Amino acid sequence: QVQLVESGGGLVQPGGSLRLSCAASGSIFSIVTMGWYRQAPGQRREQVATITSAGTTNYADSVKGRFTISRDNAKNTVYLQMNSLKPEATAVYYCNVRARTYYTSEYNYWGQGTQVTVSS
Repeated sequence: QVQLVESGGGLVQPGGSLRLSCAASGSIFSIVTMGWYRQAPGQRREQVATITSAGTTNYADSVKGRFTISRDNAKNTVYLQMNSLKPEATAVYYCNVRARTYYTSEYNYWGQGTQVTVSS
């Protein structure tokens, strides 16, 4: 099993910044990709940013140039630096890790979600 612990959400004013963190632990054999998704009220969950084990990143068009995803492979941790935040970024942000454990094949694991609210 893989456990994900997220942190860093909160309330921020428009134009402000937040940094989300997600640490993976458990019987991890290898991590393929790590990423962040978000879900606003009444909306479908959408991909925000992903990063592969080789460091290749992918961003939603709406966050390009303002958000940066990074990972620390030694700590099995992924980060999302969010700058120039806009009110439309308000959502619950979920960490996603696709990993193999010593007992299972590749599987998508999800964090519990952390609330990000952008409001004045």
